[in-house]
Amino acid sequence: MQEHDMSWVRTEMALAEPAPPGERGAIAWVRKNLVGSAGDTILTIIGIAIVAWVLPQIINWAFISAQWTGPNRTVCATVAQGGIQPDGWSGACWAFVNAKFGQFIFGIYPIEERWRPTLVAVLLVVLLVPMLIPRVPRKGLNAILLFLVLPVVSFFLLSGGVFGLPHVETSRWGGLLVTLSLSFVGIVVSLPLGTVLALGRRSKMPIVRLLCVIFIEFVRGIPLITVLFFASVMLPLFLPAGVTFDKFLRALIGVSLFAAAYMAEVVRGGLQAIPKGQYEGADSLGLGYWQKMGLIVLPQALKLVIPAIVNTFIGMFKDTSLVLIISIFDLLGVVKQNLSDANWATSQTAKSGLVFAAFVFWLFCFGMSRYSMYTERRLDTGYKR
Repeated sequence: MQEHDMSWVRTEMALAEPAPPGERGAIAWVRKNLVGSAGDTILTIIGIAIVAWVLPQIINWAFISAQWTGPNRTVCATVAQGGIQPDGWSGACWAFVNAKFGQFIFGIYPIEERWRPTLVAVLLVVLLVPMLIPRVPRKGLNAILLFLVLPVVSFFLLSGGVFGLPHVETSRWGGLLVTLSLSFVGIVVSLPLGTVLALGRRSKMPIVRLLCVIFIEFVRGIPLITVLFFASVMLPLFLPAGVTFDKFLRALIGVSLFAAAYMAEVVRGGLQAIPKGQYEGADSLGLGYWQKMGLIVLPQALKLVIPAIVNTFIGMFKDTSLVLIISIFDLLGVVKQNLSDANWATSQTAKSGLVFAAFVFWLFCFGMSRYSMYTERRLDTGYKR
């Protein structure tokens, strides 16, 4: 029987064909993400029902029925409460936020000197934005200006007392100015200090390792309120007679050290995730300890723990509101302080002020979260070819 040659070799590449209509477009996305199974369909229906019930009420309260301007509480109070709104009215009192906006941002910083914190904010944005954009060159110079020069310039601008600037006590600082100052300094200090503590905890030198372990475990074992209280009230008792320093500086030190202890454990987790071969490879190249850590180990470790690092930053940013315990008024503290103003005492004032503070906190935290996700995607090159 004659055998037939069944082999066949393609002589040209097959042309790419478009995906089936059911696998692309909005309909495909809905089918895959919202109604892919019976459980997904039920959850989608429940979610839509919740949104349909809640969203119109939020829109009505925050925008449609809201009162945006006004001189005092009468614009946000009902007739029964001595105001101009009809009985049963329920809307946001953004007039209160508008009237107190300057205090929410600057505290009781002198009005005629508020150009100084505004200038500091502009400098921060001008230096921070190029630092966050990978394509912008001269990152080293940018980092020096942002993390070393800007804090010094900001201190003299905000405090004054030099170059003809009137002195403004830190007790008059408040609002978002305090929140950003505490969080920025805390972030700048906690990451490098936490990295050093993490390296010290893994050190082969017993004394160094013991000191780092004691510091980390002690600070992590007490709440931030206790740290702030100790820095504000107890610390001056341990200083020589006549020696003291500013309460705001004490809060900066307390927040920074507290965040550094938590950051140390985050970085240590990244260091432990690096394979032993990376250390051995660096040793085989004849690299010293600091070269090995700075060039080989730490870049990989920090990349692995970016989510945890940003999570620590976000937690620290929100925890700055605890400085109210030592009579430093951050954004939330100033908002709560102004709720006692009799000129704006209505049933909607407190809700509006707290929602404004929550939105500001969410805006900054959401921005940090989204940028961390972008950084993760940009640095996720481990499996790329």
